Amino acid sequence: MDTNELWQAALGELELKLSKANFTTWFKSTFVALFSEGLVTIGVPNTFTKAWLEKKYHKDITMCLQSLSGNAIKSVIYRVETRPGTPQIIPTVEEMRAKRQEDAYADIPSFTPVYKTSGPIESGFGSSRYTFGNFVVGKQNELAHAAAQAVASQPGGAYNPLFVYGGVGLGKTHLLQAIGHEIRTKNPRSAILYVTCERFTNEFIDSVRSGKAAEFKDRYRNVDVLLVDDIQFITSKERTQEEFFHTFNHLHQNNKQVVITSDRPPKAIVGLEQRLVSRLGWGMLADIGNPDYETRMAILETKMRERNYLFDRDILHHISNAITNNVRELEGALNKIVAYHQFKNIRPTIESVQGILATLQPIKNIRSLTPRHILETVSTYYDLAIDDLLGKSREKRLAYPRQIVMYLLRQEMKSSYPSIGASLGGRDHTTAMHAFDKISGLLETDEKLKQDLEMIKQRMYTS
Repeated sequence: MDTNELWQAALGELELKLSKANFTTWFKSTFVALFSEGLVTIGVPNTFTKAWLEKKYHKDITMCLQSLSGNAIKSVIYRVETRPGTPQIIPTVEEMRAKRQEDAYADIPSFTPVYKTSGPIESGFGSSRYTFGNFVVGKQNELAHAAAQAVASQPGGAYNPLFVYGGVGLGKTHLLQAIGHEIRTKNPRSAILYVTCERFTNEFIDSVRSGKAAEFKDRYRNVDVLLVDDIQFITSKERTQEEFFHTFNHLHQNNKQVVITSDRPPKAIVGLEQRLVSRLGWGMLADIGNPDYETRMAILETKMRERNYLFDRDILHHISNAITNNVRELEGALNKIVAYHQFKNIRPTIESVQGILATLQPIKNIRSLTPRHILETVSTYYDLAIDDLLGKSREKRLAYPRQIVMYLLRQEMKSSYPSIGASLGGRDHTTAMHAFDKISGLLETDEKLKQDLEMIKQRMYTS
């Protein structure tokens, strides 16, 4: 086995231990650059990957290589290096067509950087609340945080685009604006544009209606950093997608940084053109999950310090266990609790905090859940007929969503297994037990299932 075969074998083992997203992000462009006297040098594409492998995966990589080589390998180091003989990427037919369309934009002015003397060029951007300094890092967001910092330290060079996705209120906008703040701090002359997808769409429509399309293009293409929030709202808007596609291409080709957020990964955005899906996946995809207990406690303690207010740790523990899904809800609950006790000028107690938290539950659960509502939400999410989910077919495309319905009935409504079976076409209670156990087990390792369930719950509680 030569060194390259050895590395491929090691990658095979590492792939089994990691999520697909993590493996693809950190290992897809690595190779053995040098092997000499027991020392292996792994070639990596950039300094950020080098630092991440050293910090997070060095032990696993070393153990894997030593095991496969019979301990012939004594140590492993990492070096930023281009893979020898890397073939030039030949554009696809679709990309060549896109290039021709790009060339057809003869009225677009050539790229001329426009430098601002101070600050970003967007009125909605600039709140000092959203910086890296007050972003609480936990296991569920450390990748997105690290990638955002890398982009901020090397705009256009680390990961371009950076695509951050996750549920509502988990910190995507915070990271997006923190990148802008960091770049502005280091280089006040940088032209940084933060915009929501809705605003991009509205401005584009206005520019077309008023005959000022050239001004619109000039505004969006003459920036150093473009930060776009909630790109999922661009779906079903064909001309806006086309304009964004060309804007993206123009910035990317000129090594300008693009950072985008969404509530789901590009491939899961229904109605997004394939050429945009491809572009958005060029750089790094980083997800943000629900905060774990430790992160929720850290967030509460950070917010308390910012307010110069003090709660007993038992009270923070109680809040952390009551609000589990969303950083925004967690902060909102804390704000209300602090305001209540300041207004009353009373010392907070477990009982008084419980009373306030109880008033928040109806807001959280705007609509009382019913088995029918869960069934409708899941069937819509997977584009299936309700009758098919209630039917007897054991096809995988039906059985899997059916098990998710059973899991949600148990997890969210605390329904009994016999009643779950009855709600799903008169099935036996053991079927419901098996479904709950299976989905619970998959949730420990299946990132795609976690994302799907998060999206389904958001729809359940907001539709």
